[in-house]
Amino acid sequence: MRGVMTIMDERPQLLGLAYRLLGSLADAEDVVQEAFARWYGLSPAQRESIESPGAWLSTVTSRICLDLLGSARARRERYVGEWIPEPVPPGADLFAGDPADRVTLDESVSMAFLVVLESMTPAERVAFVLHDVFRYPFADVAAIVGRTPAACRQLASSARRRLGAARPPAPAARRSGIVRDFKAAWEAQDIDALVELLDPDVTAVADGGGRAQAELHPVHGAAGVAAGFVAVRRKAPDLRIVERTVNGQPGLVMLDGDVTVTVLAFDVTDGRITHLWAIRNPDKLRPWTTGGR
Repeated sequence: MRGVMTIMDERPQLLGLAYRLLGSLADAEDVVQEAFARWYGLSPAQRESIESPGAWLSTVTSRICLDLLGSARARRERYVGEWIPEPVPPGADLFAGDPADRVTLDESVSMAFLVVLESMTPAERVAFVLHDVFRYPFADVAAIVGRTPAACRQLASSARRRLGAARPPAPAARRSGIVRDFKAAWEAQDIDALVELLDPDVTAVADGGGRAQAELHPVHGAAGVAAGFVAVRRKAPDLRIVERTVNGQPGLVMLDGDVTVTVLAFDVTDGRITHLWAIRNPDKLRPWTTGGR
């Protein structure tokens, strides 16, 4: 009989899969819990007959996510302000394991990547993540999505074109330096220095979810974004700003004492910051206050 630890070893992989499909760590954890509940709902004989429990759990997890994506889109249309994928702190379970392609998986959890995934249809997103990120053959993807392998190939191709429109990110060391410079300029309330770090067409998006004060619409342009960040700093000069890894990339966190009140993710291209995402909804920041340091 397969031991509990053998099955539970699949959890990080399943959590990483569900998070990339849903963009929410809380929802991903619920999905994985449901997948395990279905596994243990099988009779011992049924479980013994399954050749690969990991593949079975991945299939169930993917199907639950596909069902949820449709309703999630409707919920996000009712969301107060802009919806940003939930940020994950370093050390989260979904980063565990020994994947075959660590670089691909790390890139696929970046905020910039997840935001593009949000623009896809549920079927596109599932087909693309399963095939291009987790290397599932299209025959297996088809069984999960309920389309033919050829149709799934088209879905993944369409998703790939959406991602292809994005400019390649700067090297990791360069990103770290720019985020560090942004922190220094922000703390100094130096608008000119901030503008120099920002792409002229930069976009800043905040997510308060009606639970925290945040701009309801994206802010575009270097001057407007810089002025907005300086205004935030002037209103809250005592909050600490610290460098943290956000979704595997250099980012910043604002702390009120030991409580995380904002997580900032960045996209850096050609030496300038092109996108900033400020997550302020406290529901999305619980892992950062309880476990993120």
